[in-house]
Amino acid sequence: MRNAFAAEITEIAKQDKRIVLLSGDIGNRLFNPYRALIPERFYNCGISEGNMTGVAAGLAIAGMKPVTYTITPFNTSRCFEQIKIDVCYQALPVIIVGTGSGLSYANLGPTHHSFEDIAILRTLPNMTVICPADQAEVRLALRAAIGHKGPVYIRLGKKNEPVIHRENPEFSIGRAITVREGHDCALLSTGNMLPVAAGAAELLSLKGVDAQVVSFHTVKPLDEQLLNHVFRTRRLVVTIEEHGLAGGFGGAVAEWLADNASHHTCPLMRAGIIDRFIHGTGGQAHVRESLGLTPHALSTKILKKLETVDR
Repeated sequence: MRNAFAAEITEIAKQDKRIVLLSGDIGNRLFNPYRALIPERFYNCGISEGNMTGVAAGLAIAGMKPVTYTITPFNTSRCFEQIKIDVCYQALPVIIVGTGSGLSYANLGPTHHSFEDIAILRTLPNMTVICPADQAEVRLALRAAIGHKGPVYIRLGKKNEPVIHRENPEFSIGRAITVREGHDCALLSTGNMLPVAAGAAELLSLKGVDAQVVSFHTVKPLDEQLLNHVFRTRRLVVTIEEHGLAGGFGGAVAEWLADNASHHTCPLMRAGIIDRFIHGTGGQAHVRESLGLTPHALSTKILKKLETVDR
């Protein structure tokens, strides 16, 4: 994902002289092609993310389109106040990019884990939250964010994420993308969990369950039209995310459901990171396994939930 982001912002910045890239002491080699072409619009702000956010706000006031980039917890929770007051309060067109989200840096411990970034940023007025699923969605999300008038948070994985979209899908902020049709249950995934959702759907099909798979790349605003449809036509809706269950994508859908539920509404099941810190060591795949965020574990839980729904 990060390579796709670096390549795409370089291409965009060659054409759009408003683009300014600010880095928080990361990505020096990654952005070498950008710096070689446009050195006057690249700033390494160092380990000073709050200041980087303030600089971006000033650039936006001056008519530029600033993009801040660093590891997710450092570009979100560390500078939350600056995002709230400098950027969102003034509805400035600053794009905040967090890389290595969720469990991407699982082996580096809680300083590099980001289980709360969606939750805290979607609480801010004027903020749009986008979680692309693969390289194609990263490129499309960046272009959509640059065309957006207000602040945008883009949540990236790290690298080597599987490609889901072999061709560019239609991409609009607030409109989810269905990648697999199905009429029994709907698996709504956000961010880099889409391959896991697709794998769970394949396993469910072996058990006679026809699962729809949807990429909910935009967590704020939600695609309410699609939510209305699946909650009225499926036996079960499942949200899947590499983020804390408290306040994340599933929480956003649960809030929407609380305000829009009717006697025609099917149950909601949420899959994500439970409410605890990760104290052990291991890579992303290892921690996903321990948390039950794998195709096999998810399909097993979904089958059990469907059994209770059908009683």
